[in-house]
Amino acid sequence: MPRDQPAQSIVIHGTSPGVHNYEKKQGDQRLSNAKLAELSLQFQEQKATLGENHPDTLHTMSNLANTYNKMGSCKEAEKLGVQAMAKQKQILGEEHPDTLRTMSNLANTYHNIERFKEAEELGVLVMRKQKQILGEDHPETLCTMSNLASAYNELGRSMEAEELGVLVVRTQKEILGEDHPDTLFTMSNLAVTYHHMGRFKEAEELGALVIRKQKQILGDENPDTFRTMSNLAVTYSALGWFKEAEELGVLVMRKLKRILGEDHPDTLLTMSTLASTYHRLKRFKEAEELGVLVMRKQKHISGEDHPHTLRTMSNLAWTYYQLGKFKEAEELGVLVMRKQKQILGEDDPHTLSTMSNLAVTYCDMGRFKEAEKLGVLVMRKQKQILGEDHPRTLCTMNNLTLTYRKLGKAAEAKALEKSIQKIRKVCK
Repeated sequence: MPRDQPAQSIVIHGTSPGVHNYEKKQGDQRLSNAKLAELSLQFQEQKATLGENHPDTLHTMSNLANTYNKMGSCKEAEKLGVQAMAKQKQILGEEHPDTLRTMSNLANTYHNIERFKEAEELGVLVMRKQKQILGEDHPETLCTMSNLASAYNELGRSMEAEELGVLVVRTQKEILGEDHPDTLFTMSNLAVTYHHMGRFKEAEELGALVIRKQKQILGDENPDTFRTMSNLAVTYSALGWFKEAEELGVLVMRKLKRILGEDHPDTLLTMSTLASTYHRLKRFKEAEELGVLVMRKQKHISGEDHPHTLRTMSNLAWTYYQLGKFKEAEELGVLVMRKQKQILGEDDPHTLSTMSNLAVTYCDMGRFKEAEKLGVLVMRKQKQILGEDHPRTLCTMNNLTLTYRKLGKAAEAKALEKSIQKIRKVCK
C-alpha cells in the first residue's frame, strides 16, 4: 500500500527555522551563552542608570530577546520581544528603525515556534513600513521579504513563497551580489520552497549550488551552511538518494553536536531528520531508537507541546506503524493530532500529514470507516491548501482508494483512481 512518508519537514538551522535575522549570527553555543550573559548584565545596569524606558535600554532588551531566540529559548524571546515592541511603539513610534527591527525579530520568534500566521501578519506589517521608510531595495527590507516568503511556505502557500522568493533573490543579486550571505540565505530558502512544491530536482540543484558557495565564502561550519546541508539531506531522501541523505545527515549532526551541543534545538532537529532518513531506508529499529531519544530530549528542553517535539512524535508514530506496533502508533498519532490541531490548527500541513498517517493506521487495523472519514477530510483540506497535484495530496488520495476497496466501494475507488491519473497526466 503506498503511504505517506513520515512528516519529514525541511529543517532550517540558524536563528530560527526558515528566517534570517538581520544581525550577525553566533554560530557557537559558547559565544551565544557569553553574549546572553553580557546583554543580561548590560540590561540590568541600563535599567538602573538610564531607566527601563530609555531608548538604549529598550535596544538592549530587544537584542536580549533576539539572543534568546537564537539559542532556542523562544518563550523568553517572545516575552521580552513583546515587551520591547510595546515600549518602543509608545516611546519611539511604530516607524522608528529600532521598533521595526524588534517587530521583525519577534516575527522570527513566532516562526521559530511555528505560529506562522502571526509571523506572516507581523512580517507583512513590517515589510510595508520598511518599504515606505527604508525603501524596497534596502537590505533589511529584503531580509523581511525573504522571511515572509518562508512563512508563506510553511502556511502551504508555496506559489506566493516562490514568487516572493524569486523576486528577493533577483534583487539581492543585483544590489548585494550573488555571493553575499543574505543572497545565499534566500536562495537556500527558495530551494526549500521548491522541495515543498514537490520540485525535488530543482531543490537539489539549487541547494547544492548554495552549499558550494557557502562553504567557500562562509566556511563549512557556519550555521547557514549547516542549514542548507540539512535541507539538502532531506531533499536527497525525497529523491530516493537515501545513502547520500544519511551520509550528509550524520555529518551535520556530528558537527552540530560538537559546536552547539547535543541538546541544542538545532542539533535535535537534525537528529530527528536523520531518524526519518533511517525510516526511509527501512531501518525502522534505528529510526525508533533515535526518534525516542530525540523525543525525550525535546520534551525536556522545549516541552511536549512544542511543534518540533510534536513533529518528532508524529514521525515516531509512523515508525511504530512500520514495526507493526499498531496500538502504539494509534495512541501516539491521536495524541499528536489533538495537540497539533490545538497549537498549529487543523489546516496546518504538518497536522494534515499526521492525520493522513493516522488514517492509514486505522485502515490496517481494520477500522475502515474511521480510515475513510479521516482520509476524506484530509484529502479535501490538502486539495484546498496544498493543491490537488501536491505529492502529499496525491498520496492521501491513493491511500483513500485502497480504503474504499476495503469497504467494497469499488465505484468510489475507481473514480478516485481516474482523478489521480488525470492529475498526474496534466502534471507531466
